[in-house]
Amino acid sequence: MARTEEYRNLNGAQRAAILMLALGEAHCSRLFSMMHEDEIKDISAAMAQLGSVRADVVERLCIDFTEGMGTAGNLVGSFESTERLLQKALPRDRAAQIMEEIRGPAGRTMWDKLGNVNEAVLSNYLKNEYPQTVAVVLSKVRPDHAARVLTLLPDSFAMEVVMRMLRMESVQKDVLDGVEKTLRAEFMSNLARATRRDAHEMMADIFNNLDRQAEGRFIAALEERNRDAAERIKALMFTFNDLARLNGTAVQTLLRAVEKDKLPLAIKGASDKIRDLFFKNLSERAAKMLREEIEALGPVKVRDVDEAQAAIVLLAKDLAAQGQIEISESADEELVY
Repeated sequence: MARTEEYRNLNGAQRAAILMLALGEAHCSRLFSMMHEDEIKDISAAMAQLGSVRADVVERLCIDFTEGMGTAGNLVGSFESTERLLQKALPRDRAAQIMEEIRGPAGRTMWDKLGNVNEAVLSNYLKNEYPQTVAVVLSKVRPDHAARVLTLLPDSFAMEVVMRMLRMESVQKDVLDGVEKTLRAEFMSNLARATRRDAHEMMADIFNNLDRQAEGRFIAALEERNRDAAERIKALMFTFNDLARLNGTAVQTLLRAVEKDKLPLAIKGASDKIRDLFFKNLSERAAKMLREEIEALGPVKVRDVDEAQAAIVLLAKDLAAQGQIEISESADEELVY
């Protein structure tokens, strides 16, 4: 009875520590190398305090682990399955808070997560906080990210933040914990709710990465089952032909960034409208060279053309996300200069 109670009282970190010690130093060091610093601290602290562990406890732990892995089959982790498990183990409010954090920006710690928040979104939130709070936040994120956020803050406020950062010494743990708690409760939770993706957006991104034949097959099948969903997905998709929505400046920015071996392949399979768009935004000499490269390709596989076009579409979306180009809602959208 005592042994069963001892086994049940082991927490997760202690069980992991026992298993790793049982695996030996070589395997243990490899596992540590794949863990985050916080995980290493938790498990190593548990190791240091284990003391003597009876052989039957080690054996039972190893058996339970191998049996669990052997009977699990194909495991599928998802937001929904994770949320169900959390709701069984925790109060509903706490489970919801954890899920909102998970659905938010990537990162193991709060500061990792902030480093993955768009600088415009972060600066818009921070401009309403106390300069000292902003100074603490910017001191904890990557310097390049902090610099971009700082430039988006109002000038006088940004300078006040700079002065606070210059005068700031080591931040007391309770102050840091307070800032982190506020960010988690007020900013990250709202951000996670605001950025939760619509299923149609997710499917549009997936369809964008299909080759042309597979995309057409799935869209046609979906139109038969649910025409409204198919139309919503098509409206959200961004294809190579949608590059017609770029203005001249954006096309030139894209041309400077695109891999040179991708362009001839992509243009070879493009519509006349897209061809003209690219050619007219090149110098006469560069356009002539591109035409010669296209002619020199000879027959090419449709799959290679699709891959080249998909790479350029992905690049255009990345440039748009970084604010380097703007993609208008339609090719005919009027501009005011």
